[in-house]
Amino acid sequence: QVQLVESGGGLVQPGGSLRLSCAASGRGNSNYAMGWFRQAPGKEREFVAVITWIGAVAFYADSVKGRFTISRDNAKKTVYLQMNSLIPEDTAVYYCAAGKPTIKYSDYDYWGQGTQVTVSS
Repeated sequence: QVQLVESGGGLVQPGGSLRLSCAASGRGNSNYAMGWFRQAPGKEREFVAVITWIGAVAFYADSVKGRFTISRDNAKKTVYLQMNSLIPEDTAVYYCAAGKPTIKYSDYDYWGQGTQVTVSS
């Protein structure tokens, strides 16, 4: 079992920045890729970014490419999502997940509880 706990969400003005954190604990496959997904009200959960534990290979959704950066600290078992130049369309609940390094949420085995990000003036 792997437990994931997100933090760092909040209210930010358009153009602002936030950094989300996802701390992993428990026993599980240390080679899990770590992904971020988000879900806005009335919309399906969508892929945001993923990073592998080995090699730190990252991949982003087109909608966040150039604005968001995913990174990880293996020693702390923590994954980060640095979000810059935020726009209202980024408003959603952001979820951290552990699983295969894909963009499909069905390929992820473990999920955090989510953290709300609201971009509004």
